[in-house]
Amino acid sequence: MNTDKETPTGNDTSPVHDITHFFTLTFCYFERCSSNIEVQNLTHVLEFNLMSLTEDPDLQPILSGLFLSMYLVTVLGNLLIILAVSSDSHLHTPMYFFLSILSFVDICFISTTAPKMIVDIQTQSGVISYVGCLTQMSLYAIFVCMDDMILTVMAYDRFVAISHPLHYQVIMNPCFCGFLTLVSFLLSLLDSQLHNLMILQITSFKDVEISSFFCDPSQLLNLSCSDISSDNIVKYFFAVIYGLFPISGIIFSYYKIIASIVRIPSSGGKYKAFSTCGSHLAVVCLFFGTGVGVYLSSAVPRSPRKGAVTSVMYTVVTPMLNPFIYSLRNKDIKNALRRLHSRIF
Repeated sequence: MNTDKETPTGNDTSPVHDITHFFTLTFCYFERCSSNIEVQNLTHVLEFNLMSLTEDPDLQPILSGLFLSMYLVTVLGNLLIILAVSSDSHLHTPMYFFLSILSFVDICFISTTAPKMIVDIQTQSGVISYVGCLTQMSLYAIFVCMDDMILTVMAYDRFVAISHPLHYQVIMNPCFCGFLTLVSFLLSLLDSQLHNLMILQITSFKDVEISSFFCDPSQLLNLSCSDISSDNIVKYFFAVIYGLFPISGIIFSYYKIIASIVRIPSSGGKYKAFSTCGSHLAVVCLFFGTGVGVYLSSAVPRSPRKGAVTSVMYTVVTPMLNPFIYSLRNKDIKNALRRLHSRIF
């Protein structure tokens, strides 16, 4: 009897290799780009890896504690403004109605990125599922656009109040304020769905490593293997609509406001008129200033961690500072918070 064992040839594979090959063929959810191999259509990417803010184990608990504190301060501060506006009849005006909407949007805005970032730092894992990434991206697009729209509406409100004070109550009636809020939400929802549509059209990705601590739409587009020139055209087109138009509206509103203030004869009247715009103008500069920084950091090649610092300023620091800006510079808000405190305690 021939007891010699056959020598494995180069074409034979081990059981482990067979299993690996089976799952590779069956669950081909991700494929890297190759200049020599034609990219095939894919079904789904299972998950992405978000960038960690630091690799230093000693800094991770400090950062998680810091961002948790900032998140809690943001939520508490904006909730206090909402409670102060809703509970004080003196603040039932269009300006403070829009301020309460802005505070609510800021809570939602920071809640789309900060909790996930804190958990990732604590667990030292940046894994996010494909569906979770799309969900985070959609919510981020909605609330960042809502911030943009509401700030523009608030600038228009100040323009009407200062330039047309006698017609202010007629123009800025509750129905019109509700209409402006609804239009802002619908435009934000449209922007979110367009971002979703562009990402869902991507069938192959260069990598699953996202150079950001959250699912930034621009970073996801940069991972596409296919030609995204048409998507870039659409992206820049809507950047003009959702960026340039609101900024132009704000600039035009303040141009009219300044022209109206200049015509006020007394210096006291000028100060009183412009003091109602000071907080809003500070928030606008902070929001759009950090927004431009995020755009430039994604457009100009640089260290991903340096870009992450700008993103943290935009997504975490800005919503946290808004309640302080309005409460410290606005006497009505401070008085309403005092009355709220006296009723509670």
